[in-house]
Amino acid sequence: MIITISGLAGSGTTTASKILSKKLDIPYVSAGDIFRQMAAEKNMDLLEFGKFAEENDDIDILIDKRQAELANKSKNLIVEGRLSAHFVEADLKVGFIAPIDDRTKRICKRENKPYEVVKEEIISRSNSEAKRYHEIHGIDINDMEIYDLIINTGNFNALSIADIILKVVEVISCQQ
Repeated sequence: MIITISGLAGSGTTTASKILSKKLDIPYVSAGDIFRQMAAEKNMDLLEFGKFAEENDDIDILIDKRQAELANKSKNLIVEGRLSAHFVEADLKVGFIAPIDDRTKRICKRENKPYEVVKEEIISRSNSEAKRYHEIHGIDINDMEIYDLIINTGNFNALSIADIILKVVEVISCQQ
């Protein structure tokens, strides 16, 4: 089964993908990890690299292409990334939403940064990504119609989120 999990920074996509990967015993690939690796290779932080990516469409196109190729070669895979649902042929497309305060707190904890700094970075990064996605692909990141399932992750812990997705996977498996 191919599953995509998408959501804004701090919505919990990576954590849920890791848990789901273990519970289903299938691998996952993360666009965020690819993006972070590319930023590190250029000796840039995420905000700098995001600005750089705004001027270099090849970066986003390469990430999207890598994810789609991996999914096409796999029978079972979780593909985690902002645009995964748009480029990966999947059996289940999941979108995460969460209040900005919840997302900010998660990133503060993960990166050990002050709340106001993280909140400003989230807003800047979200604006940068929305601009790039629209300019490069014509995608409105706020349009949730592509998803089969949308979860407000601010209301659940990571294990509960994975369990919700597992229940949907069970239903899909029974219907096939």
